[in-house]
Amino acid sequence: MKQRELEILLQKVKPHPSPSPTLEQYQTPAKIAAEVLYFAHGKGDLAGKKVLDAGCGTGIFAIGAKLLGAEEVIALDLDEVALGVDIGLLTVDVADFPEACDTVIQNPPFGSQKRHADAPFLEHALSIAEAVYTFHNGETEAWVAERAAALGGEVTDRLRFSFPIPHTFEFHREEVREVPVTLFRILSRQSVKSAASHRAGEA
Repeated sequence: MKQRELEILLQKVKPHPSPSPTLEQYQTPAKIAAEVLYFAHGKGDLAGKKVLDAGCGTGIFAIGAKLLGAEEVIALDLDEVALGVDIGLLTVDVADFPEACDTVIQNPPFGSQKRHADAPFLEHALSIAEAVYTFHNGETEAWVAERAAALGGEVTDRLRFSFPIPHTFEFHREEVREVPVTLFRILSRQSVKSAASHRAGEA
């Protein structure tokens, strides 16, 4: 499947019918989701893997991961209303999900309503997965990189986007606000060591 084909399919994912400002429920645009998923697929982090979409919202990453060949996909969100498609959903707090995964893809709350609301997502993802794809406000890049390193992760890639936030809640003043967002690919320290050993063995 080509990236453009994936994007067209993801455009069919229905938006949240009643988003919550506290949970910062803004849908990831299909174009950005497709680019990130295709990037993850190219890195070998989706096909045949166990993938968790943490704080899945409408499930756009879970759906895309399945379309790109993930063996098992788990969608996790506190709000069961958010998921508009028929895929497995666990309605538990992200910190209460104990299973190991190959890959986590997540677009957590950035912390505009609650400072560092994204921290538990980052910490949990790095505790259960080898590869983590995680969105954060572009202004917090340094903090994310430092926190990832402290948790035993290594940032291998950064993709930067302008994320459109439409007028959704009463406190919004603009029809659309463009927010700088960074997508981090972070590998666990154990995964990095394993890859290095594999390369050394091939040499």
